[in-house]
Amino acid sequence: MAEFFGAASNADVMRLATQVAILLLAARLLGGLARRLGQPGVVGEILAGVVLGPSLLAGLVPAVGEWIVPQTPVQGYLLETVALIGVMLLLVVTGLETDLALIRRRIRVAFGVAVGGLVLPFVTGLVLGFGLPDDLLADPDARTVFALFVATAMSISAIPVLAKVLMDLDLMRREIGQTMLAAGMIDDITGWTLLGLVTALAGAGVLTGAVVAETVLMVLVFVVVTATLGRWLVSSSLRFVQERMDSRDAALALVIALAFAWGAFSQALHLEPVIGAFAVGILFGRLPRLPTDTVHKLESMALAVFAPVFFATAGLKVDIRAILEPRLLGFTLLVIGVATVGKVVGAYLGARFLSGQDHWTSLAFGSGLNARGALEIIIATIGLSLGILSVEMFSIIVVMAVVTSVMAPVALRFCLARMETGDDESSRLAMAAAMGSTFGARLRRIVVPVRPDLSIGGAQRVQAFISDRLRHVYGTTTTLLSVSEEAMRPRALETLKRLRPVFGVADNSFRFVTSDRPTEAILREAERSFDLMMVGTPTVSPGESTVFGTILDDLIKLAPCPTLVVRAEALADDWVPRRLVVPSKGTPSSSRALDLTLALADAETRVTACHVLTPTLSGARTDLAEDIAVELEERARQLGRAIDVRVVEAVDVELGILTVVREVSADLLILGTNVRSGTRRLHLGPRVENLVSHAPCPVVVLNA
Repeated sequence: MAEFFGAASNADVMRLATQVAILLLAARLLGGLARRLGQPGVVGEILAGVVLGPSLLAGLVPAVGEWIVPQTPVQGYLLETVALIGVMLLLVVTGLETDLALIRRRIRVAFGVAVGGLVLPFVTGLVLGFGLPDDLLADPDARTVFALFVATAMSISAIPVLAKVLMDLDLMRREIGQTMLAAGMIDDITGWTLLGLVTALAGAGVLTGAVVAETVLMVLVFVVVTATLGRWLVSSSLRFVQERMDSRDAALALVIALAFAWGAFSQALHLEPVIGAFAVGILFGRLPRLPTDTVHKLESMALAVFAPVFFATAGLKVDIRAILEPRLLGFTLLVIGVATVGKVVGAYLGARFLSGQDHWTSLAFGSGLNARGALEIIIATIGLSLGILSVEMFSIIVVMAVVTSVMAPVALRFCLARMETGDDESSRLAMAAAMGSTFGARLRRIVVPVRPDLSIGGAQRVQAFISDRLRHVYGTTTTLLSVSEEAMRPRALETLKRLRPVFGVADNSFRFVTSDRPTEAILREAERSFDLMMVGTPTVSPGESTVFGTILDDLIKLAPCPTLVVRAEALADDWVPRRLVVPSKGTPSSSRALDLTLALADAETRVTACHVLTPTLSGARTDLAEDIAVELEERARQLGRAIDVRVVEAVDVELGILTVVREVSADLLILGTNVRSGTRRLHLGPRVENLVSHAPCPVVVLNA
């Protein structure tokens, strides 16, 4: 076995390190320059490879080019491996950003665009393939295979390039971006299916019904297995990693590992590995408990490091010198023209007449899907290796792929400047932006510590209500956690089972941990990628040494994540708060409390935000209170909620807040605070502690 692990030569490894360093620096520099000129960064990243490659620097200064362009198959394989990592990570990020709910709403439009963007390019490519001269064919006797191959190549769009363009233009979350991505995937899956048929025809010399059925079956197998086994595998493995492993980076490693595993699965079915990576990204994107820092780290790795190397490597393969002879240059321009017209006009017609889109929106679809990118280079390489394309035709297709990739973002930006954003989408985008900046948007997983002998009381009903609302608004998941000695296991499990229907959590969303040190065990569990700890307490009176008791005080002081403390007496089984009160004084902690309050509200909820002025405050403070009121109303409007803002005068702040609570008959009071450090006793602030003790309704204290 050892001979299979032979290392590349010292020279090959040294050249790989040099190539990656040069390509990454050049791609980042030219990508930044492109953005400064108002163009997407991907344009500069591809051009970086063109400038460094045989088209310019490597061609003019061969001694320098030897250190940039691979000189042996081994060097080429090594650089392609790095580029493959880049495109795989990019497609995972693209999948995470894919909004399936939005795509479902726009599926008719996406299908119309996909049909037009597939049929016309295929037809025009077929005509072109039959019309090109014999010397551009590797085998003039295989004209039909050649024409089908060219037609298939014309039909495929480059999802990696399209995804990067959408990210650069901030279109990934817009309707047109998601619809374009869906249309591109439909085109690509169909195109790769056609490619499988063409390559089978090239190998067998005849296309049989069995070959067609086998190729279509592979696509169906991938879709079905991904939607069933893949979905279960992603969900269960993420849960295992979060509950059994200590490192937050374990989730990052899991995402990358499954992306490559599913890429291998799709490759085994004769589909491209990027399709498997994209599918895994979609599956993980649907899991709200995926930590946000995992997504951010993945985006940083993909977009800042590996993807630029991938795009620069694609540009490196272009050799414009090979087609500078007037005759070949003419055929190159012809291929670029046919590819562009076929894709742009086809997608335009599909969007305009099959999906009822307006002129500029339809043109934008065609402009974006015209990008061929590195996938077209892969296809051209397949055609060259199978003896379908000549070297000259290979160079022509590669140049076409790069030119259309550079054209696409420029043309798309031109169309976007002339498009009108509908009121519904404008409202949706504004709402999404506002929701994305809220405290709750950072929440993925909530842990609720539960005593083994706990009886269901008011605090648990408030916790359950909050858990349900956050799940509805932000897609959070809740885990019930019980920690006790082994002898208490039966009672603890029985308590968890009784609480599960109250909280509405799944069967596998409660956990028992054996330990005689509950505080340490709960804190250790909270470090496992939880974003919020929610604890409940009955009516309390803060003492000199503790506020909520020793264990709760220690949990709040030492928690590795924000905490939510719920104090409530007995409540009815069907308790639902309809009148919420949140004090505000313009601080970050009160702003987070407001965000939480608005998330808990629905159309039938009355939210009252109050700001208290005491006699010691000056007139300037009165002006500040008015400014705070305006900001509160604007924040509520952004989040699509109605709010009643009250500025009241009272002898002290607590009395003013309690007066508002009684006047509106509040069902729930939400307070924002920060834990005061420096002493052994938990300090939430004297005002918060007094309100927790004396409020006539349940109280929630958010410590972020």
